[in-house]
Amino acid sequence: MLAVGALAVLPLCALAVWGDEHSFSIDPERNCFLKDGKPFQYISGSIHYSRVPRSYWRDRLNKMYMSGLNAVQVYVPWNFHEQVQGVYEFDGERDVEYFLNLANQTGLLVILRPGPYICAEWEMGGLPAWLLHNPNIILRSADSDYLQAVSNWMAVLLTKLRPWLYQNGGNIISVQVENEYGSYFACDYNYLRHLRTLFRFFLGEDVVLFTTDGNTDKELICGTLEGLYATIDFGTDTNITTAFKRQRRFEPKGPLVNSEFYTGWLDHWGDKHAAVETQKVSRMLEDMLSLGASVNMYMFEGGTNFGYWNGADYDSRFRSVVTSYDYNAPLSEAGDPTDKLLAIRDVIKNFRDVPVGPMPPASPKMAYGFVTLKKVGNISGLLDTLCPQGPVQSHHPLTFEEMKHYYGFMLYRTILPRNLPEPTPLISPMNGIHDRAYVSVNGVYQGMMERDVTLVMNVTGRAGDQLDMVVENMGRVNFGNKINDYKGLLGNLILGNDVLTDWLIFSLDIDVMIATGWPQAGWMDIPPEPKSEGGRGPAVYSGTLQPTGLAWDTFIKLSGWTKGQVWINGVNLGRYWPQRGPQQTLYVPGSLLSPTVPNNITVLELEYAPEHGRVLFMDRPQLNNTRAQS
Repeated sequence: MLAVGALAVLPLCALAVWGDEHSFSIDPERNCFLKDGKPFQYISGSIHYSRVPRSYWRDRLNKMYMSGLNAVQVYVPWNFHEQVQGVYEFDGERDVEYFLNLANQTGLLVILRPGPYICAEWEMGGLPAWLLHNPNIILRSADSDYLQAVSNWMAVLLTKLRPWLYQNGGNIISVQVENEYGSYFACDYNYLRHLRTLFRFFLGEDVVLFTTDGNTDKELICGTLEGLYATIDFGTDTNITTAFKRQRRFEPKGPLVNSEFYTGWLDHWGDKHAAVETQKVSRMLEDMLSLGASVNMYMFEGGTNFGYWNGADYDSRFRSVVTSYDYNAPLSEAGDPTDKLLAIRDVIKNFRDVPVGPMPPASPKMAYGFVTLKKVGNISGLLDTLCPQGPVQSHHPLTFEEMKHYYGFMLYRTILPRNLPEPTPLISPMNGIHDRAYVSVNGVYQGMMERDVTLVMNVTGRAGDQLDMVVENMGRVNFGNKINDYKGLLGNLILGNDVLTDWLIFSLDIDVMIATGWPQAGWMDIPPEPKSEGGRGPAVYSGTLQPTGLAWDTFIKLSGWTKGQVWINGVNLGRYWPQRGPQQTLYVPGSLLSPTVPNNITVLELEYAPEHGRVLFMDRPQLNNTRAQS
């Protein structure tokens, strides 16, 4: 164990200072937090309500409480609540106040991280895609359009959350301003000052406001501001003494805080499944707690990137985050306790009383077996259903943002300008396909183009033939300097020597249709399926899982399928890509299933479907099987 003296910092908080009830503050003389006037050290874990079904919030919070935590750390993703500008959603799965209330009932304090930017491997770092309507906007800066949008949002959110502050009788003990701002290029102190003023105006002068930044001088220089308490984040590969000495240089007095102690890590498609050794996590946690540091474990329960909510990174190329956010965390994606959790609880026992009683068990899982799906039709033949408003005509391609269709898929259609008897290159000269395009001519699948990877493919056909490109948004970049991540066709395409023009652009409202019961409810309206194309190219498949009398968690595996999206009873589970990996199964919460009526399964396969058409429901996940990239 690391000796306390090794840090050579000011004395740790040891003496009680009695004060008013329901107060939370920083004591700079004793280098600690004070809760109700008494010294306080938090041992916290991150959980994202947007990644866990509402029906399981209580279960996950209870398991965190029984692990010995006294707090949870929570992000608020702006785009989860304001998908359309000016339309605020706080009901159902988005009911953040209900989540806070459950945490309060469970006995957990809350460290709130309302952004406006959150990173979190979440779509665009939580920023709404409609911000990109202004092509010149500088996100995360004092840009006037950006600040106006932020101010409007915070006026709604912070007003709603102010009653939940600890000093107001709630359970929010501290609030983070922005997120790891020092890692962003802008380094705009006027932006941080605006946020500080905004947060103080809506939350009052008493709440503890803080920042979190990575463990480098550059990040802390650009990410900190007077009046916002500076904390750091680091994982098991970092020297604790060095890290906290760096925090001390920027925050000479007050508690030591690791706001993100990494229990695991994220996965991108094509990566190996990330893992961090349990022994390293538990040993380092003990060392930090021995120093009196307050620690938040990121993540404690990872959850799932349902729907289209996964983010992406851009370093040397675009890399999309997988659907599972299991994170190798102490609670699994399905909320099951792991050996890592038990080891962490054993450490926490040395520092505070852990609740008496057994750890709640893993939820029951069911292997429901195989279900055979039938082809409903190719996307190009279902446009009357999936785009009932019809296409937009444009001389040049329009982006998802210009079409105000922010997530999922769009179909771009034009005609071949001349006969192409020989394979002719179709080129995206400016790497302008964001992020994948599935190309057909007269309904016959030709192949795929991919951002940064496949910028050219060959096409044959005759003048006047119909060229269709289904373009997939794989999730906007959530970290770094490329978060202005426009989607769709961002520039002209060249076919041989011709620039392709005169496009029909279809916004595919597939989620809206499936949520209303299609295709199962509208099967008779579907035109006969042409036989020529088989299982190639973007197409919808459908089937039902018959009721068993049970509605237990399960995992769906799509062996032989290539890449696409899955819906169960109208709910978008997320992306599958077994050909790329590492994730081979998608988590299906039992709360989505009916024990008494048939459960609708809908699959959008984008490339190649297997002849057998089967999917398999298993009782355990497979998250670590990476294939070679094709």
